[in-house]
Amino acid sequence: MRIRRATTQDAEVCARIVCDWIARTAWMPQTFLRDDIARMIAEALPLREVYLIGEPVEGYLSLNPETGMIGALYVDRSGYGFGRALLERAKKRRDSLQLWTHEPNLEAHRFYEREGFQRVERNPKGDDGVAELRMEWHR
Repeated sequence: MRIRRATTQDAEVCARIVCDWIARTAWMPQTFLRDDIARMIAEALPLREVYLIGEPVEGYLSLNPETGMIGALYVDRSGYGFGRALLERAKKRRDSLQLWTHEPNLEAHRFYEREGFQRVERNPKGDDGVAELRMEWHR
């Protein structure tokens, strides 16, 4: 599976992946339009390490290199190893990572726990109004 760094031209495909996930997820509110999400991703690119997987793109991961905070990990299809490969790339040369995941996203919790993350904190009302869990991974 080919992983590469994203460029500003990739913001639209990342926004499509996010919006497709939201559309498939009954409990997730659509708080931003696709164009707004693409703009936010494009603005964050210079500050983040953003990795894409697949040709065509099947998923992406956004990482704050200063804090080790994963801000986004989305894939078009789960169960194909895309998320795991992106996480492995993020773990390289790092001793720890952290992320927030929506509390109702039980599939994501199982995935992150299999990858060595542990739950450390709960936010009853995340930025989008959905409760979140903070999870950490340590080498």
